[in-house]
Amino acid sequence: MPIQYTGFADEAEKSLADQVSVLKQVGWSAIELRLIDGKNVCDQTDDEWKQSWDYLQSEGIAVVGFGGQIGNWARPVDTDFQIDEDELVRVAPRMRECGCQFLRIMSYPNSTEAPLEDSDWRHEVVRRIRELAEIAEGEGVILGHENCSGYGGAREGFLELVEEVDHPSFKLIFDTGNNTLHEKSGEATWDYYDACRSEIVHVHIKAAIPGDDGEFATCFVDEDPVQERILKDLQSNGYEGWLSIEPHLAAAIHAGQDIDDTGHARKVWVDYAGRLEKLVAATSAS
Repeated sequence: MPIQYTGFADEAEKSLADQVSVLKQVGWSAIELRLIDGKNVCDQTDDEWKQSWDYLQSEGIAVVGFGGQIGNWARPVDTDFQIDEDELVRVAPRMRECGCQFLRIMSYPNSTEAPLEDSDWRHEVVRRIRELAEIAEGEGVILGHENCSGYGGAREGFLELVEEVDHPSFKLIFDTGNNTLHEKSGEATWDYYDACRSEIVHVHIKAAIPGDDGEFATCFVDEDPVQERILKDLQSNGYEGWLSIEPHLAAAIHAGQDIDDTGHARKVWVDYAGRLEKLVAATSAS
């Protein structure tokens, strides 16, 4: 099966109808859900979810993943764990309903108010993720850890989590730009990918390069040389999953950078999608 394409269309449009519209504009028929009218899909009421899912079905749009909030930048390791358990139990039936396995999680940033020693931080993160993985397994859900916020933000931390959590429902959603941005090095992204590729079940596409001032910023996928390197390696190793775009060019949800009503974000998203498809075609032919 060839590589398939999807994306976080909330970086293009706010409403679900407009997000579906942009998907259809680029010829894609699947979405990775996160914000719908500014509200995370995991926080929707049962009635709101029913409306969303009914609409997606009527438009022939599949759901690839839920951009969950478990262990993310807003939920450090001292956050009430019940919040995360409740989110998983709430969304799992919805994920089964739409045939979607991947729930994006992170791995609990350390507390800023009362930071834990690294060993204690790791122990608490492992405890939480292991408990969640047990629930996820019973629900048919894969907890896809994104290489972003938390103990597993760096490759060494993620590999420690893999070893200690030791659960088939805990896998990696690899983002191709996060480590570049966080560690100010494209090689950091490649090193994470190279060390952890066997755990990858899903891929988010984000790209970044240094500007004239040396500061790294997001860019189009074909402007960042590590993207071609990763795409070639994915294909040579038989990756048959999804590539999900999360450009962070016109919007960055975690930073409060929302889209405006000018249509600029939509244009950027559409351009990004087309440039990714061309890059994949070029790497598969080379």
